[in-house]
Amino acid sequence: MPRTARLDSPGLLHHIMIRGIERRRIFNDDKDRKNFLERLSILLPETRTQCYAWVFMPNHTHFLFRSGSSGISTLMRRLLTGYAVSYNRRHKRHGQLFQNRYKSIICQEDAYLQELVRYIHLNPLRAKVVVDLKALDSYAYCGHSVLMGKKKIEWQDIEYVLGYFGKRTGTARKRYRSYIEEGIPLGRRPELVGGGLIRSLGGWDELKKVRLTGQDRIKSDQRILGVSDFVQEVLFESGENFTRKYKFKSRGFNFEKVVDKVSLLFKLEKDYIIGKGRQKDRVRARDLVCYWSANELGISMADLAKRFGLTLAAVSYAVKRGEETAKEGGYLLDD
Repeated sequence: MPRTARLDSPGLLHHIMIRGIERRRIFNDDKDRKNFLERLSILLPETRTQCYAWVFMPNHTHFLFRSGSSGISTLMRRLLTGYAVSYNRRHKRHGQLFQNRYKSIICQEDAYLQELVRYIHLNPLRAKVVVDLKALDSYAYCGHSVLMGKKKIEWQDIEYVLGYFGKRTGTARKRYRSYIEEGIPLGRRPELVGGGLIRSLGGWDELKKVRLTGQDRIKSDQRILGVSDFVQEVLFESGENFTRKYKFKSRGFNFEKVVDKVSLLFKLEKDYIIGKGRQKDRVRARDLVCYWSANELGISMADLAKRFGLTLAAVSYAVKRGEETAKEGGYLLDD
């Protein structure tokens, strides 16, 4: 059976699950875990990905990410490939480390963000990695301890999550912890990680209600956690993004043609735009080239970094600035 295509538009909320092949360990010790954390500390800012929740279990991990302008696939490819190579070298092993592709479920934020944060952060307690909630409060390899202020992780966005529970940090933390505690008796939540129609409708109870009303044509998709309208909106947006990129490529647009367009737009020589230097006009033109190349043509940031002789972080910032330039100037690639 062919794989289902990824839905990877920027700005979406993703529940990411990574499992070891044949349910084997992906972390043997704290050195492995710290290796993974260090990679996240580099890659999340570079890809402008926000992290709201995370946990490391012996043979799997969970994350709640909001994808940056390059989508989630760039982050995951670099993260998993780099870690697997490092892990295999350190433990003198060969072959695949992770089970197939990582699992990514796009989530409707207003309905599910708090529930997913709780579900992810209660993993160590459900699996008896920690004995009680007090132990979870300071467990080093879970985002719960960061939200509780017991551990500091720069790349975890605690303000956004705590903002759901109150304006003042102290009050928000107390309410957040009470919310976590209320989730302990719920146990495993298959409706948050299961598939298809059940998940799209919001669980078994909602599915029963729909069946009672006689509705049988509900939009659903196993890659999306949300109500029918949200599912439809995500599928439309993802299809629109794909169609736009295909349209540009079918018309012969490539990196060189983007440079030509920017050269004419800003009346600058192409070699000047591509060349090294921090002149204001050169940087502005280069930013727009990076933005259109990454966003409209789907050219990877790694490829752009090689072309311009820049770091991935520098390209990421260039794409962001280029987006602002395009909006401010009303510039369109297909004008």
